[in-house]
Amino acid sequence: MYENKVRDLVLASIVADAYCLGSHWVYDENDLKNLKVNWEQLNKPHAIWHKGKVAGDFTHYGDQTYFFYSYAKEQEHFDVNDYLKEWSFKMASYDGYVDGATRETLANLENNEEGPKGSTSSDLSIVSRITPLLLLSSSKEEFLGNVDAFVSATHNSTLCKEGSKYFALVLLDVLEGSDILDSFTKHKESFSRDFQSYVEEGIASKHGTTFDVIRKFGPACGTDEGFPGLIHIFAKYDNFEDAMIFNAKAGGDNSARAMIIASLFAAKDGIKNIPKAWLQTKLLV
Repeated sequence: MYENKVRDLVLASIVADAYCLGSHWVYDENDLKNLKVNWEQLNKPHAIWHKGKVAGDFTHYGDQTYFFYSYAKEQEHFDVNDYLKEWSFKMASYDGYVDGATRETLANLENNEEGPKGSTSSDLSIVSRITPLLLLSSSKEEFLGNVDAFVSATHNSTLCKEGSKYFALVLLDVLEGSDILDSFTKHKESFSRDFQSYVEEGIASKHGTTFDVIRKFGPACGTDEGFPGLIHIFAKYDNFEDAMIFNAKAGGDNSARAMIIASLFAAKDGIKNIPKAWLQTKLLV
């Protein structure tokens, strides 16, 4: 599905991740307001968890997204067990930050735990990585099934599974020409009251200052914090660059939010609005 557009979706998301590297996982309000970064360019990281990375690199989210895209391009369909084998081999020797979801899933695989091997993590980051599955899906139903299997493999939580299905449905709509925010609103009643409130509160926050709004919703990694924040971005900004800059300035887990936001902007407009200075990433798809 949409094989001709997947490259742009992935490129937009990993560019967004590289752009966020400078302020990713910086949480202190004063630190964020005084970061020595040029918001018009790619920047080196300021959080200790990205030690060794330089401007133009990805966070571990971007690294995993690029790996999955490279993997998906070589497959004809999605086999979750084959994917987990390749993913675990790759992550066992990964020299970047290994997050809790990865550590827990690798431990479950190594210990041959019965039942689901995926972690209990509710981190929003996994939701942003689903776009390569379009290459391995021939229908909407197959795409949604692949999304559920992919997300459950490493983030087996209700929040991640529901959030990824929501993003998948909106992504398909926008690829068909729908307005982003209209699509979030259209699908709202199909999801839990929690997700309905994330959308309602995100839209209602439109006139607030993004920095303050995201800190109010919560700038951390959880889907429950990040989802209303990204809805706020779509309600407030109608262009890629402003959305990226103000999201990045809010810090926290800005990359997870940015990768979803960027994918949907790319589904709508392609990559024509990505600033050229941001395309200086280490790997281009």
